[in-house]
Amino acid sequence: MRVPVIVDDAPAPSAAPHGTAVPATATTIAAVRTALPPHRYAQDDLTEAIGDLCLPPGANRALLRRLHASSGVRTRHLALPIEQYAGLGDFGRSNDAWMAAGLDLGEEALTGALKDAGLEPADVDLLVCASITGIAAPSLDARLAGRVGLRPDVKRLPVFGLGCVAGAAGLARLHDYLRGHPDDTAVLLTVELCSLTLQQHDDSPANLIAGALFGDGAAALVARGSDIAVGGDGPVSAGPSVAATRSRLYPDTEQLLGWDIGASGFRVVIGAEIPGIVRNYFGRDLRAFLADHHLTTEDIETWVCHPGGPKVLSAVTEALDLPAEALDTAWRSLATVGNMSSVSVLHTLQNIRESRRPKPGTWGLLMAMGPGFCAELVLLRW
Repeated sequence: MRVPVIVDDAPAPSAAPHGTAVPATATTIAAVRTALPPHRYAQDDLTEAIGDLCLPPGANRALLRRLHASSGVRTRHLALPIEQYAGLGDFGRSNDAWMAAGLDLGEEALTGALKDAGLEPADVDLLVCASITGIAAPSLDARLAGRVGLRPDVKRLPVFGLGCVAGAAGLARLHDYLRGHPDDTAVLLTVELCSLTLQQHDDSPANLIAGALFGDGAAALVARGSDIAVGGDGPVSAGPSVAATRSRLYPDTEQLLGWDIGASGFRVVIGAEIPGIVRNYFGRDLRAFLADHHLTTEDIETWVCHPGGPKVLSAVTEALDLPAEALDTAWRSLATVGNMSSVSVLHTLQNIRESRRPKPGTWGLLMAMGPGFCAELVLLRW
């Protein structure tokens, strides 16, 4: 494998460790809100139903049951009642269901996050909308604009293809925008209905892993530029701030994660090499990023990690030599809602903001990985 190239969006601060100031161009995260479908199932209740969808009649279900039992998932939310999936039939129907449910969940997440931030839809200057589980033109953001009351001159950026990394990469790109527009408000909306991509009559290991691991949801994050004084009128106080970001694209790994797209829709690709990539490269890259900002992993008090699955979370913990409890919030997110692709890291961030309330002045690191194969790092300060 060739040595990956680092892309960083900000120069390293010159202050000493523990005294590094948040840059004057810092972006403030004013609110994060997750929306989940009403159809919630225990993992045990989904195992046989997914077997009926994916396995041929009379097939041995031992592997399926092992995958579900070892997934780290206890409950998940689905876009539709489980009994309706067999009737979807083809990609067109699945995509129609994605659009209908996605618009409802997207509206709930977007309006909820704006309310938490004490803002109105007309206050939004930029809306970035990410999804990898369906396609639409006009895109979801365009269809939501009039529905929720966004301004006619709102800037929009629909994003497809980032997958699980889009929650972190989307936040990083909001930060890029707000550095140049410090008096603006930008929103990241992620909508992922992973269950609608499950391939019926497909007993491949990748499809069965996806059927054991992924859940559905939407999330919205409101970010404000450095020239705006963020008030604390919402139920959750503002913060943290984005201090710096870094992107990492690993060459020759394009085949490890993503979709094979065909007549039946999105057929998942999940390479067994992913945990090895994390162990061999991710820790080194993350430490280099922190070092450029005069920090080490010991300076990070809050880890906001995308809960990709048990093997990935264990690989991250091992690569960074973290205490066992460092990624507890990510493990809890995986257990309660499954892997929701780009939504999951925002769900984890919301839970940290609402339950842990990190101490002001402490550092955090938000991170996710996705198709490419790639990683995105966002340095936070509360």
